[in-house]
Amino acid sequence: MSRDNTLFDLTGKVAIVTGGNGGLGLGMALGLALAGANVVVAGRDTAKTDQAVQQIKALDVDALGITVDVSQEADVGRMVSQCVETLGSVDILVNNAGISVRTQPQDLSADDWDRVVDINLKSVFLASKAAHPHMKAQGGGKIINIGSMFSLFGSDWVSPYSASKGGVV
Repeated sequence: MSRDNTLFDLTGKVAIVTGGNGGLGLGMALGLALAGANVVVAGRDTAKTDQAVQQIKALDVDALGITVDVSQEADVGRMVSQCVETLGSVDILVNNAGISVRTQPQDLSADDWDRVVDINLKSVFLASKAAHPHMKAQGGGKIINIGSMFSLFGSDWVSPYSASKGGVV
């Protein structure tokens, strides 16, 4: 990939992408980097995060990997603070982190329900709340929350995922 993108110019902007070390999150992180943004890849798996950071740095932008549990307020606060301290600002927050437990509702534990809702929905609140003061102080920013088709259609085998993404939407 090359950074020959004239449609969107995000040069000098800093973006955090939660769940940015794989799947759609990595695609979004690479897209932001292709547009010139410096990117923080936030994820649970340090090895995957390190690989994603190397891919992004190859696009001639700054990238930072942060291992984080987005369901924990202190971790999320540390993520945003480390972003601002290292890269100077947070201009874009992509709340993308998400997990699912694939089982029928009657077989689902309350702990599994809570874990999915905390990562998929509570994290959106925590990250947005942590980024807000920085964005307000610098005069603005963008927060992008990622939902799912399941938030509209639901499914009995991913009920906490559907409910949590419905909450995001």
